[in-house]
Amino acid sequence: MADAPVLGGSKKVKLDDAVFGVAFNGPLVHESVRAELNARRQGTHATKTRGLVRGGGAKPWRQKGTGRARAGSSRSPVWIGGGTVFGPSPRHYTFKVNRKERIAALRSALSVHADRGSIAVLDPAPFEAPSTKQAKALLAGWQDLPSVLVVIEDLDADARETDAGRAALSFRNIDRVSVAEASTVGVADIIGAGGLLITEAALEAVTARAARKTKKEATA
Repeated sequence: MADAPVLGGSKKVKLDDAVFGVAFNGPLVHESVRAELNARRQGTHATKTRGLVRGGGAKPWRQKGTGRARAGSSRSPVWIGGGTVFGPSPRHYTFKVNRKERIAALRSALSVHADRGSIAVLDPAPFEAPSTKQAKALLAGWQDLPSVLVVIEDLDADARETDAGRAALSFRNIDRVSVAEASTVGVADIIGAGGLLITEAALEAVTARAARKTKKEATA
């Protein structure tokens, strides 16, 4: 069974093999990451077609006798100030990934960190007040990683009134360190981070998400 060290302490926390000990499934993780990143796109980009550009209702000149090419509207796409042909229009980029696949991808992403030894547990109790200096000192005692994702339990009150909230405020201003809550962290966040620093409460929540079974598995 894999384990994760507690930063700033000597004890280790056991990790569930069913969640942190599975084989890496690259295609499944890739599909889930694409789905998550696509869902974050706003899709509000738009251009005006010739029917939306103001003006151009009158024929610029008569059909024959001027020596110039025929023209029916000054808002034709070939005119300056005219409409756009095949331009982008508001749309959504989301596509569906089955629930069972999402859970399996989450297990794969977590298992990568367990296999690399790039996962550690954060004890937020020492953070009596938000302190970036204290957070940097804690990370300095860990391995040198290109980026770190700090996962905390969900906050439903003033962040400064909880240990996890104060820890989150301490880490959020450090370069190449991002903070996320257990219920919102996704496969893209986990697999894209060089290291995973997670509180015990958040670890339980994420493990429960990844260990969730489908109805078919539960009845098997």
